[in-house]
Amino acid sequence: MRLVLDTNVLVSGLLTPHGPPGRILDLVLAGKVRLLIDDRIMDEYREVLLRPRFGFDPAAVATLLTFLTTESEWVSAPARGVRLTDPGDQPFAEVAIAGGADYLVTGNPRHFPASRLPPSLRVSAPVAFMAAIARRD
Repeated sequence: MRLVLDTNVLVSGLLTPHGPPGRILDLVLAGKVRLLIDDRIMDEYREVLLRPRFGFDPAAVATLLTFLTTESEWVSAPARGVRLTDPGDQPFAEVAIAGGADYLVTGNPRHFPASRLPPSLRVSAPVAFMAAIARRD
């Protein structure tokens, strides 16, 4: 399964490792799902994870980012004409579309209206994504 993780899911996964976002991060780290990224997404992950308000250990962040850099699938994602309300969400939608993601997992599904995305891309909150994974097993 191929997915794009919105930054809010990554942060939530680190803050609440036993909740659905943490379980999703576990799936990524175990190689059970394939994370799709590009340089814009990695830049955002880095910038957000290093914000002092989260208090993440910079060495641990560097280790995680190195893992994601080497183990994720890099996607060349040209602009797709998808127009979202928040321009910061564009890279996530563009990578999901260009990379043929099965899911775009976000804490803000309403930021990614189905009417603006291809029908093959499922946008899901972490709880719904984990329920879908459970149904597959």
